[in-house]
Amino acid sequence: MRSYAPAHGGPEAHERITARRAELDELEEKLVKQLSEVRAERDDLAVAVRVWQRMGEQLADERATAGSPVVQVAGRAVRLVPDRASWA
Repeated sequence: MRSYAPAHGGPEAHERITARRAELDELEEKLVKQLSEVRAERDDLAVAVRVWQRMGEQLADERATAGSPVVQVAGRAVRLVPDRASWA
């Protein structure tokens, strides 16, 4: 790159421009790193959501197949119903 001092502004303007460019280069590096970290965290959260959904589906399947247990009460078969407080 050829370096020259324009007629207006002199070397001070060139130094300010060079310094600002260095600041912007540094900022760009920080932002690239931050963007990479954000994308990695977003990917982790997407995996967590899929795991959460699968666990919920598995739990729903288990509940559906298990149903309420049947026990004997006074010689009769009785289906146990969970207490309402445990439904929440």
